[in-house]
Amino acid sequence: MLYRYDKNKLVYTPIRYGELILKTILVTISLSMLVGITTKIKDNEIENISLEEKLIIIDEYNEFSEEKLIYKIKELNFRFPHIILAQAKLETGNFKSHSFLNGNNMFGMKQAKSRANTAQGTEFGHASYDTWKESLYDYALYYNAYLNKLRTESQYYSYLSQNYAEDPEYISKLKNIIQRENLKNKF
Repeated sequence: MLYRYDKNKLVYTPIRYGELILKTILVTISLSMLVGITTKIKDNEIENISLEEKLIIIDEYNEFSEEKLIYKIKELNFRFPHIILAQAKLETGNFKSHSFLNGNNMFGMKQAKSRANTAQGTEFGHASYDTWKESLYDYALYYNAYLNKLRTESQYYSYLSQNYAEDPEYISKLKNIIQRENLKNKF
């Protein structure tokens, strides 16, 4: 049996089960109605947004910034995030290259043929993506396929120099960017 404390009389009085069940049902119904009303208000707010406003929201969501890139790199939990950011900066000429501005390609990636990828096509011999995020996701797929077993920065740099970069100075350029821009402290 359940009891309720009566502060005025300083005693416990038994609670009738019917009363308890009725109060529980009323509280549950009230909360359900409140949640339903707030959900309906939010749905109406979304429904009342014009197509143009929806497109603006999508554009703002997909708009590139280095801060958003850093956030996404952290979110994807790369082992050496500062190297990933340095690669993006180097491959895009600090996010100004034609491949990045027109094809959202941050890593100079070619369109993959033997692994999962997010490329939407090819432009000037490189993969092109609908958004910069898809380029990062494609790099994450590449990373997962070929780089995830590498445990040290030295192994990572070695792999990049042997299998990724065509420029013999690629690794030293990455290291210079990391040091000059203090990229390790961004993660």
